[in-house]
Amino acid sequence: MKLVTSAQMREIDRRAIAEFGIAGADLMDRAGRGVADAVRHLADIAGSVDSSVLIFAGRGNNGGDGFAAARHLKEMGFDVLVWLAGTESQVQGDALKHLEQMKGEGIDLEEYPSREDWDEVFRRWEGAEFLVDALLGTGSTGPARGPVARAIQYINAIANDGFVVSVDIPSGINADTGVAEGDAVNADVTVTMGLPKAGLVAPAALEFVGGIEVADIGLPPELVEASPAVADRELIYSFELRRLLPRRVRASHKGTYGNVLLIGGARGYAGAIALAARAASRSGTGLVTVLVPESLVPVVAGASLETMVRGAAETATGSLAAAAMDEWQGRLGAFDAIMAGPGLTTHPDSRAIVLALLEHGRCPIVLDADALNVLAPDASILSKAKCPVVITPHPGEMSRLLGLSAAEIQDDRCAAARRAADLTHATVVLKGAGTVVAARERPAFINMTGNPGMAKGGSGDALAGLMAGLLSQGLAPFDAAKAAVFLHGRAGDMAAWRSSQTGIVAGDLINEIPFAFREIAWR
Repeated sequence: MKLVTSAQMREIDRRAIAEFGIAGADLMDRAGRGVADAVRHLADIAGSVDSSVLIFAGRGNNGGDGFAAARHLKEMGFDVLVWLAGTESQVQGDALKHLEQMKGEGIDLEEYPSREDWDEVFRRWEGAEFLVDALLGTGSTGPARGPVARAIQYINAIANDGFVVSVDIPSGINADTGVAEGDAVNADVTVTMGLPKAGLVAPAALEFVGGIEVADIGLPPELVEASPAVADRELIYSFELRRLLPRRVRASHKGTYGNVLLIGGARGYAGAIALAARAASRSGTGLVTVLVPESLVPVVAGASLETMVRGAAETATGSLAAAAMDEWQGRLGAFDAIMAGPGLTTHPDSRAIVLALLEHGRCPIVLDADALNVLAPDASILSKAKCPVVITPHPGEMSRLLGLSAAEIQDDRCAAARRAADLTHATVVLKGAGTVVAARERPAFINMTGNPGMAKGGSGDALAGLMAGLLSQGLAPFDAAKAAVFLHGRAGDMAAWRSSQTGIVAGDLINEIPFAFREIAWR
């Protein structure tokens, strides 16, 4: 999905009003409905009943979106209260219309026009299950001031007591650069209107934005298509992934949707390949085969009942021996996708296995974890592969591939991913907060699903298995990578919303994959 600057978004809004006769108040109402829908969705997943919502509104159009959201939330059955960082007399235009409609629905409004008023709020320490930030919008520049700055501080202070949803952008960050020049709201989810703003995916905004939901406010498609996009990067979003998965035919059988081979595991590292197998089984692929050291067969088979587990020769340290490829090299043609890496270890035989896959494989191959580490001295060898390759490094693995420090990788993740794509000719998935998908001569795509609760062992293994499963169903490597990182992150979000970020593990994420698919497929 294309990214736009704040000026480009204002021009789209202006033209929608001037040329297509869409009233500004209607756009604001749709924005409010989008916020309300997002809050309701979160409440439904979390199992929250009779939830309370506290909306922090500014005096401008962002506050107007909040007033509209308040009305829709009340209609949905939420207990709604609005705090205004200002006075009613300071609200004008379309925002005033929605303020009056909101009051007409009996929703309480409290005015806090000074910093001293907010000091008193701090002493009371009130909150709600959902905290909606509608203080500042895309037109704001410079640090937040006065009562708005104090309101931002209050939201952040009580954030542990509620779920924070920002309207369009987190108040206090620049919509174009993502930089917080003063106090800024630390949101769990940002519901942005029409099109995502460039600053939302900027590295500087990472700690403030949370997940991104794009609200459809009914902008004319021709205006959206005609608007120039921010060059070289886009947002991965469900709207554009839906066309990738075709409807399944009635006469399907298990051979219809692909056969994937996963290679990995070692003594002490059976869980990695087992988690990858479980995730691949949830991908929609028809058949999953796993090749592991002979001694691991009972463990992996017991952990993933839907998987066909095959054993092969192993080294003295319990990893797969290079001799395993003597038997399996001639069988690679039976598979539609291959994944190697989880639990493979950096034993010299592991490098021989990966090189054999690159030489003799003809279907798309995903290389993860140790399958990348064994190539780090000469990552350019990937460019000579006889098959399409997807690599899924985290920043540490990427630093070894490129010979840079992890800090240098993190300083410009998009540039690092593009550099790796140029070096390896592979589709590159640079994992982490704001996962980047890159390939030669294509924009970098940034994924904003996922949460800190996924920073645990096994999450990357699940991603690799899911991605290989999608590849086996015929998706192009770049498309499979985009879909996999979105679904993987969304599954992690759902797991956290149902329970907590703190308590989830990779297995919880895998169990949510079928529900994440509902965002890009109805069946």
